[in-house]
Amino acid sequence: MYAEERQHLIEGKLAGAGRVAVIDLARTFDVSRETVRRDLDQLEARGVLRRVHGGAVSAARVNRGEESVAQRTDRNSDAKERIARAAMALIPPTFRGAISIDSGTTTSRLAQHLVNWSPESSATTLTVITHSISIASIVSENPHIDVQIIGGRLRGLTGAAVGSTTLDQLAGIRPDISFLGANGVHADFGFSTPDPDEAAVKSALTRGSRRAIALVDASKLGIETLMSFASLTDIDTIITDHSPDAELTLALERADVETVIA
Repeated sequence: MYAEERQHLIEGKLAGAGRVAVIDLARTFDVSRETVRRDLDQLEARGVLRRVHGGAVSAARVNRGEESVAQRTDRNSDAKERIARAAMALIPPTFRGAISIDSGTTTSRLAQHLVNWSPESSATTLTVITHSISIASIVSENPHIDVQIIGGRLRGLTGAAVGSTTLDQLAGIRPDISFLGANGVHADFGFSTPDPDEAAVKSALTRGSRRAIALVDASKLGIETLMSFASLTDIDTIITDHSPDAELTLALERADVETVIA
């Protein structure tokens, strides 16, 4: 078999499974592992895949770039709406305590629903902690919500506070629930985002909460971005709009992550 034929078949396997292993390809094509590695190197040079330990993943599943909140707001709008409604079920009128809301477009949908939240008792207030300027502005419209803004260096791309000041403030806070956004959720790499400063804040929000809930639409499932901020075992619940593939489903089950399909 010519190299071009093997590489075409490898592309087909990537399209179907999203990843390939060197050892499996060597057995399938009855060639040496070094031959397979050369094939993968050539495919990576063409932008088809990205090499990882033991094999490769489809380039479509590896995202190193980042778009602004404005660019992402209307994308997958229906899915984000369903996810936000499902998240609201975790904050009933009887809820007492504090929640933190990460920056992001899906978490912003949750904030919009919180504008209409009302407690069972008029004397009760809900504390919302956020490092997002836009989310703080949205939830502040509700007189039943006490907004606590986390400060720091403002990152223009996301409108969120990041940096050492932000992390210092988060270290002294322990909300009951933290609602988190993510740019990628992967069976091996966990939850990720492209920017290291954003990753540090998301990690602090995850560690500092009694319950960590990730709000991610299905386009993020199976994706790896640059910085991992939490392993699957760090998250208690993931709310998404479509069932993950078999590999991610199994990994979530093994990590004892509750998966809610909105």
